Amino acid sequence: MEELIERETILELKSRFFDLISTGRLSSSEILTQMLIKLKELLQAAEVDLFRCEEWTKGMQLEATTRTELDEGVAGGFQDCFISDLTEAPQSFIKNPESFPQYDLVFVMDARENVKNLCAVQLNGASLGCFSDSLLNKLADECALFIQKIHILAETTEEEKRYKQLFRVTKKFHSTMDMDAVLSEIISTLREVYPSFTYYLLLSHDHQGYGGLPVKDLEYDSENETAMQAYVSGHIQFEDSVTDKNSIMYAPLKGRQGVYGVLQVIAPNSLVFPQNEVEFIKLLANTAGSALENAKLYEQSRKLIADLQLINETSHQLNTSLRLTDTMKFICGQIIKSFDAREVGFIMLDEDNHDYSVLQGSTSFFFSNEASDYILKVARRVKQDMEPLFIGDISSDIRDVSSHFRSVMCVPMIQSGDLKGFALVMHEEPYHFAFDTFKLLQSLIHHSTLAFTNSMLREELERMVVTDHLTKLYSRGYLDDKMNLSMLEDAQGTFILIDIDNFKCVNDQYGHQVGDEVLIQLARQIAKNIRGTDIGARWGGEELAIYLPGAPLEIGVMIANRLVDKVEKHTTPNVTISCGVSTWIRGQEDTTKTVFKRADQALYKAKGSGKNKVVVQNENQLGYSDKV
Repeated sequence: MEELIERETILELKSRFFDLISTGRLSSSEILTQMLIKLKELLQAAEVDLFRCEEWTKGMQLEATTRTELDEGVAGGFQDCFISDLTEAPQSFIKNPESFPQYDLVFVMDARENVKNLCAVQLNGASLGCFSDSLLNKLADECALFIQKIHILAETTEEEKRYKQLFRVTKKFHSTMDMDAVLSEIISTLREVYPSFTYYLLLSHDHQGYGGLPVKDLEYDSENETAMQAYVSGHIQFEDSVTDKNSIMYAPLKGRQGVYGVLQVIAPNSLVFPQNEVEFIKLLANTAGSALENAKLYEQSRKLIADLQLINETSHQLNTSLRLTDTMKFICGQIIKSFDAREVGFIMLDEDNHDYSVLQGSTSFFFSNEASDYILKVARRVKQDMEPLFIGDISSDIRDVSSHFRSVMCVPMIQSGDLKGFALVMHEEPYHFAFDTFKLLQSLIHHSTLAFTNSMLREELERMVVTDHLTKLYSRGYLDDKMNLSMLEDAQGTFILIDIDNFKCVNDQYGHQVGDEVLIQLARQIAKNIRGTDIGARWGGEELAIYLPGAPLEIGVMIANRLVDKVEKHTTPNVTISCGVSTWIRGQEDTTKTVFKRADQALYKAKGSGKNKVVVQNENQLGYSDKV
């Protein structure tokens, strides 16, 4: 009779358990709570609590309860001080356990001799005598089996959810070629699936711009040997830390062509990494690795197309009929835009490689005094090795050079084996330029050198047509043409006529060859003291001239006085000059002839009043000033 009652009791419990599963509307935690309520009703107990074994601490943590309010002792669980007592128990239940004075009955639910769950019952004065040991054993077995099935069901449901998530992520990976989007989706998925885990992306490439993502550099000299092992081997690695009380998984982000980084996942409070999570994270890392590879290949293809377009556009621009200055401005602009450079200069060397000139169109920095330090140091290296320079930090590579610009790329311009000059590209930040950028710059300059040389030769030929052979200043005809054009387009202009004092004595004393050298020295002083838009010309014999388009009279007088001073100090043999200055202003009836005439009269006055001075003449006023 007693056996029949026990069988019916067990069948009733199974039926209630089956009803809980068959509804399909409850979560696993809700089902476990309902299971405890059914058990509470069957045993006519006051409260029933379900504890699960924590793998790391070997203690028991509350998993479900029939209580509406938890006291601190129950909510905090129990430590491992009683585990040995439970594992040594001869039956699957313990009555009035010493380790649990607040409970009357404890069901021990084990798996392979390891305690997995405890179901603790408070009878609240009810007697245990009405329940046989046989019934209690069967109740413990049925509860253990039910809990096991619920855990399996929960794991299956969670696994299904994760693989649906993986499927969604895979679809998203294949719909984008943006590396930032791929990395963001990896982190978003991990946050959703493992909210209690910590994770980092250890990437083997630059990761600028991944705002808000836990991205780190995968450094080859890093102390994290396990991460490097995963990266080098392409296999998952694990690392367990007793000190930090966590387990770490390193999953390589692997594509077909290589490994692009490592996904670091930290599981807190785990003695070993949860095995049921390994396969999912591995699949996620492999899928992400393939997506990263595709995104990287796409970026590389776009970069290659952009590089080819840059070379094509530049070559096309060089082959047009634009002036060299306009072409240089275009190329410098392209390099700044494509390479994210700060300063770009094209430096031409003279035939002996002892002096240099900066091509117009280079950025303004290269025409400053500070630039000469960089140019001379780099030029010395280029002339010595005849090789391109790729310097991540010039302050540590080349001594005694300003450290304002740290990243430097230099490509020599070589034509028919001769060094013509070099292109210099710089940025303030050290290691700013990628090596791919350096290779592209080399290709660009090699494609452009012949066109540069031809363009300079063409402009040199044009210049020779309008240039005096001896002084290298412009011819008088060229000055006349430019001055006529200026009087049509500008608001004003100033003209300076220059004559060497006592030049006949120089020729008589030293010979005409020395006289020619004096003229050349004067021409050099003129070239150094005027703007690129100003025109220095040989007027005739020992007379030279300067025209300053758009400049007021005061500027012309200042330049004339400066020349008087410089020539007296820096000519060999020592000579002096006299200058006549005239100006024109729009609105007045004036021509080039009248401007020339007034300057000639002023020069005549200077020569007749002591020489070595500047005299200014206008229409209604004649005056002079001594040299400054």
